[in-house]
Amino acid sequence: MQRTGAELLLDCLLSLGTSQGFGVPGESYLALLDAFHGRGEQFTFTSCRNEGGASFMAEAYGKLTRTPGLCFATRGPGASNASIGVHTAMQNSTPMLLFVGQASTDMLEREAFQEVDYKHYFGGLAKWVVQINEAARVPELVSRAWSTAQSGRPGPVVLALPENMLVQTTDVPVCKAVRISEPAPTEQLIEECVTHLNAASRPLLLVGGSRWTDAGRSLLNSFVRKHPMPVAAAFRFQDTVDNNSDCYVGDAGVAMTPQMQSLIMEADLILAIGVRLGEMTTRGYSLLDVPDAKQTLIHVHPSDRELGKVYNPALPIHAGPNQFINALSNKALDMSCEPWLLQARSEYQKVLDVPVQPGGVDMAAVTRIVAAQLPHDAIVTNGAGNFSTWPNRYLSFGPQQRLLAPQSGAMGYGLPAAIMAKQQYPERLVLCFCGDGDFQMNCQELGTAMQINACPIVLIVNNSSYGTIRMHQERCYPARVSGTDIHNPDFSKLASAYGFYAERVEKTDDFSAAFERAKQSPTGAVLDLVTSIEALTPRETLESIRNKK
Repeated sequence: MQRTGAELLLDCLLSLGTSQGFGVPGESYLALLDAFHGRGEQFTFTSCRNEGGASFMAEAYGKLTRTPGLCFATRGPGASNASIGVHTAMQNSTPMLLFVGQASTDMLEREAFQEVDYKHYFGGLAKWVVQINEAARVPELVSRAWSTAQSGRPGPVVLALPENMLVQTTDVPVCKAVRISEPAPTEQLIEECVTHLNAASRPLLLVGGSRWTDAGRSLLNSFVRKHPMPVAAAFRFQDTVDNNSDCYVGDAGVAMTPQMQSLIMEADLILAIGVRLGEMTTRGYSLLDVPDAKQTLIHVHPSDRELGKVYNPALPIHAGPNQFINALSNKALDMSCEPWLLQARSEYQKVLDVPVQPGGVDMAAVTRIVAAQLPHDAIVTNGAGNFSTWPNRYLSFGPQQRLLAPQSGAMGYGLPAAIMAKQQYPERLVLCFCGDGDFQMNCQELGTAMQINACPIVLIVNNSSYGTIRMHQERCYPARVSGTDIHNPDFSKLASAYGFYAERVEKTDDFSAAFERAKQSPTGAVLDLVTSIEALTPRETLESIRNKK
């Protein structure tokens, strides 16, 4: 069967089991856009407003479904815009494929129109970068990209598509489905892990990473109920474990609480499953000595390249999280750490007791209202900024709730992620937390939401400032404000123009009714919550930060 390279590429993607992609159309991959034509029942191409938003949707899709999210971008400027999603997928350890247009092979190395050497451009951002120069090699290289994106530590793969390759014809067959195996621990390593756990009086279970399945998370929760010990989630992986468990003691992430810092430093054993032990989770690599931690460190990771990368573990275990927790669950443990657990849980519950926030809208009160009304299967998203403390630390995620958030600290992530989630699961409540600066990074994607009828609820925490940077300014250069004030538009009018239900909320007492109206809206909702710049963090005001100097 003769097919063009573009047709073969689409057929390979369908054979691999995907049916969804996100992108912005471009002339450099017109042949592929044409291949999409008439295949709507098999493949949905969501046309976005900016490649940055499209790449965030693809990344969030990969995080939510554990299969590679697909992003399509035109060459040059389109690829540059999409690079933010590639960086986010890498730091999130999320499987993703970015297909970018490229000049025809007979024009390369001449700086043709929008020509980019993608291997150099994306080389430090992606797991693998490849250019498909011949249509006959499409099945081979797409199959390898699919496997690479999901194997070991998942991540993004970039595939460049020269224009002339996409219109070449070939009769090579479509690639078959790819099976991804998860490495399993040996019996000896599991026995050593059990011995270490039984000997510990102050253990800490630290969980996260991107390869957890629903069954794996369920096994983890069952294991913790059977063998109670303190459990913490790594930075923005709170949905890995049931936060309502009596064993959950908080998140080891940005703006880490003193309680969590002490817990990590005072632990005599840390069992880290699926996490990289990166900067945020270790508070700048300060809570564990580099390279040899004082704590007995058992590090479990699906990629052998992450074991010993920064820390030399007492027991390195090359295994996927699901295989590991399954093997460990079959063992009988004799642990004794009840006083340690009770103290850790008590200290965590104190963290949740937040003082009244200054200003018209108190986000502590808002978060309590939201938490009480979230369905058991809600999906929560956020971008980056001080506002994200509210969903990341003060919402408790149940076993079926999900959090989509950027480990890379990328602003503008939350809205595209929420639109994607609502498209995939229209029956579920999808709630996005945004800062006012964060929202404006990708607010144009409200147009995508309107077009595909995938409209989430969006809460804009509006303090007319790039609040995180303002906080750092006040700490380092008190009262010398520069570049962080924002003059915002009327967000309710903007959202209404895109067909969303919209309200401006200026008082805490008005939020509950507004949130109820938002939940009832069939076209999604945007609530503009007017907060005070004084409320920079849950426990520090602008004035208190400034006065510390």
